[in-house]
Amino acid sequence: MERYDISTLRVGEEVIDFYMVRAIAIKTGANGKLYCDLLLGDATGDINAKKWDVNSDEEVMLSMVKEGDIVKIQGKVKDFNNQLQLTVTQLRKTKEGDAFDIKTLVKAAPEDPLEMYEYIFSRAGSVKDGDLKKICISLMEDNKEKLLYYPAAQRNHHAEMAGLLYHIKRMLMAGEKLCEVYQSLNRDLVVTGVIIHDIEKLREIESNQYGVSPGYSFEGQLIGHIVQGVVAIEKLGEELKVPREKIVMLQHMVLSHHYEPEFGSPKKPMFPEAELLHYLDMVDAKLFDMEDALAATDPGDFSGRVWTLENRRLYKPVVWEDEND
Repeated sequence: MERYDISTLRVGEEVIDFYMVRAIAIKTGANGKLYCDLLLGDATGDINAKKWDVNSDEEVMLSMVKEGDIVKIQGKVKDFNNQLQLTVTQLRKTKEGDAFDIKTLVKAAPEDPLEMYEYIFSRAGSVKDGDLKKICISLMEDNKEKLLYYPAAQRNHHAEMAGLLYHIKRMLMAGEKLCEVYQSLNRDLVVTGVIIHDIEKLREIESNQYGVSPGYSFEGQLIGHIVQGVVAIEKLGEELKVPREKIVMLQHMVLSHHYEPEFGSPKKPMFPEAELLHYLDMVDAKLFDMEDALAATDPGDFSGRVWTLENRRLYKPVVWEDEND
């Protein structure tokens, strides 16, 4: 059967294929009729989908479909506010005998998870400060199993298998280069801050083995990874007998890396390494979203609106396309 990758779908195209359910909800429309609102995904991207006029039998069937399930759909690609949308005519869960390759349905970081883990572990091992090194090594070893598949988010940047590792690795690469330029920075503190800043996302969000998150954990909803991170550093620092000043500085880096109260940070960075951590996080998140949007855009065209980038549409140039091939 021909594969209809989401990144290659075009308006008017008729589709029959398997996709992974990233989100699903049964809602009531303005006309009083039920409809199913879905986010479908494969290894190349995501697409919003609608199943209109859901009857009682379909409602029962759809209520059994969960995030992370594989479904077979039939539908047609349409344009809705300059965004592709799939109007579904038929949908069912997979059954025995269905032929599909799970690798084509799982959105994953472009690098091998174990190789990324080993790279980050090597940078942790290069930290010269003994206390900071112990914290980095301990967190990496204790969380290895989850790190190999966990996403960095449920919906936003790096929401993919091993996305958290990919996020940390690229931040480390950029951070170490900037430490060469700004030599007054404490490299050990920057490296440690990068490794620990999002580590509690492993407990803030839930995920299956494919890096698909159905939502936030109980603690994640009530506390969040920033406060969870502060608590974890307090506990680990005391266990490893790390001096108080170092513990508090690491806690401050985690606490301030979102920069603004409305984004979860009650404090703004109060020393250079904390300031750099915030911008490393922002740059990697925004460039990831740009790369993701442009990967599904033809040269000479504009992407769909990217919600995480203030609904901007991004342009993909033609002039350098041959050089990038």
